[in-house]
Amino acid sequence: MMKKFLLLTGLFFCLSALYGQSSGRTPDAAGYLVRVGDVAPDFGMRLVSGDSVRLSQYRGKVVMLQFTASWCGVCRKEMPFIEKDIWQKHKGNDDFVLLGIDRDEPLDKVEAFAKATGVTYPLGLDPGADIFARYADRKAGITRNVLIDRDGKIVMLTRLFDADEFASLVAKIDSLLK
Repeated sequence: MMKKFLLLTGLFFCLSALYGQSSGRTPDAAGYLVRVGDVAPDFGMRLVSGDSVRLSQYRGKVVMLQFTASWCGVCRKEMPFIEKDIWQKHKGNDDFVLLGIDRDEPLDKVEAFAKATGVTYPLGLDPGADIFARYADRKAGITRNVLIDRDGKIVMLTRLFDADEFASLVAKIDSLLK
């Protein structure tokens, strides 16, 4: 009986570790559950284009995740900067991936949002904000960006839009792509 208990307990802890490293973590002051240095939690997502992607398929590339939503005024302010200063600069670089992740909105709303903001980088759907909840407290706000290096580790986290922090994000992406 004790062996079964220990086996089940061990299995539970192993599955918990595999399920997501952010589970059980206390959010930091910005609401993040992940930290710089963590391996980015994997997820699958359907893009507005209809394609399906998985974060782990981009291992070996520099990846930027941008969590957004149409109702977020700060997102609307930040997205044109992401488009101009990051996406237009690096979209032809096969070693770079930018994914906008729209928090809990239907396809038609996300399509209209992309058109209204003028962004051309890929946007994906996050029904129920389940992807968001792997990275930040479900009740935490957006906009937020997660920069991931070629090894799949988080190297920078941003929250809201600050011109100096955004410039640091752009510089970090540039340095990772050298």
